[in-house]
Amino acid sequence: MPPWSLLDLDHALRVSWAVDTCSPDDVADWRVDNPARGHCDITALLVHDLFGGDLVVGEVYRDGVRHGHHWWNRLANGVELDLTREQFGHGETVDAARVVARPSGPRMRRREEYERLRARVAAHLGPLPEPV
Repeated sequence: MPPWSLLDLDHALRVSWAVDTCSPDDVADWRVDNPARGHCDITALLVHDLFGGDLVVGEVYRDGVRHGHHWWNRLANGVELDLTREQFGHGETVDAARVVARPSGPRMRRREEYERLRARVAAHLGPLPEPV
């Protein structure tokens, strides 16, 4: 496997995110100028495939009202890596972060999107390691 940088991974994700990999809950809000929208869960799983560490989930609030969850990663060295944080606009915040166990594979409703995203990223980076 050829070496790649975190910038390579970031680029591969950005060109791979699309409406057909977006969470069904966020499709109405997905835009080309905000491609990270609706991709936090499967992006965090993919980063976990590559780097291990912890999966972190927080609650999303819009103007003080809860509107779902947000996923990101905490690497083994304690660094938190959130490659989809930019998806949030004004009035949106993330609170109540907690570490969660990795599901045994992506949730069934997102399996297709996860596999599609993983294949697109692999097309840019080369073969990816199997999930941990």
